[in-house]
Amino acid sequence: MSRHETSPTTVQPASNHRPNACCFCWCCCCSCSWNEDRERAWRASRETKLENIPNCEACAKPTPEEVQGWAQSFDKLMKSPAGRNVFREFLRTEYSEENMLFWLACEELKTECNKHTIDEKARMIYEDYISILSPKEVSLDSRVREVINRKMQEPSSHTFDDAQLQIYTLMHRDSYPRFLNSAIYKSLLQTVSHSSSES
Repeated sequence: MSRHETSPTTVQPASNHRPNACCFCWCCCCSCSWNEDRERAWRASRETKLENIPNCEACAKPTPEEVQGWAQSFDKLMKSPAGRNVFREFLRTEYSEENMLFWLACEELKTECNKHTIDEKARMIYEDYISILSPKEVSLDSRVREVINRKMQEPSSHTFDDAQLQIYTLMHRDSYPRFLNSAIYKSLLQTVSHSSSES
């Protein structure tokens, strides 16, 4: 009997209990609550591992000089935790937040020394941002992808350096000029300037 067929002996009356034995498979053939529960639990466990990157980095309120400095150079913006938070908020409006998340994940990987932790984090970064199956896949050229695929056989804290540089450059050239002209940045600039003139 195929797993898509049900035997009269396994049919249960409609209830809140888990459905037929066919749902104990790992495939997506069953759109049942048990399968959905299992997938939700799996996703939640992955998210708790991956989302070591906080929704917002802890940072002090930026000064007017600091906010103005972000317009002078992309490096200044990216070196500032408050700057990264605001830029990330802007990227979210353009549906490209994964670029910042990937960059932050690479920065975090570089701080690791433990081989097992490096392996685990590198695989999670690969699955979340490099794999073509991921909804958060970042845009990389084929050369960089080939380099990563080779390095993933023996991951290190610098496995994604080429990719991280490419994404940094993409954000700098593509998103950063639009960020400086965005309502998000202009509004923040106005707010900090106003509060500083009052104090």
